[in-house]
Amino acid sequence: MNTPFKRPIALRWADLDPNGHARHSVYYDFGAALRVDFLSAAGVTLAFMEEHHFGPVLFREEALFRRELRYGDDLWINLLVTQARHDGSRFSFRHEISRTDGILCAVINVDGAWIDTQRRKLATPPPLIAKMLGDGPKSEDFQWLD
Repeated sequence: MNTPFKRPIALRWADLDPNGHARHSVYYDFGAALRVDFLSAAGVTLAFMEEHHFGPVLFREEALFRRELRYGDDLWINLLVTQARHDGSRFSFRHEISRTDGILCAVINVDGAWIDTQRRKLATPPPLIAKMLGDGPKSEDFQWLD
């Protein structure tokens, strides 16, 4: 399954800097919110993570800014799986923020893993995670890490 996973986003007045465009941290907030939506849509809810004593950790999060995001722009953000281990223990996502006219405004790259919240150590997550990553929308340059 490679069904696109994307959502519309809207800038709020509080998201703007003194120049009238989106503050840099807002891009990261949009990416984090979409990742939570993606996990939840796959059944990986906060309750599921609490029950199984695991959660995501990020090693890297970077944004590449291409165009300004301005108040009133019609915007979309997507999620693509760019790398994953077959057991789901490591993952990388790419988010693309675009205007509805197709202009790419920003790219956010994220690398992460899963932590056992009781042992406070990196761990292999429940099988649902491997399924989520395997079924998730892949980038054109997707690769398995193992």
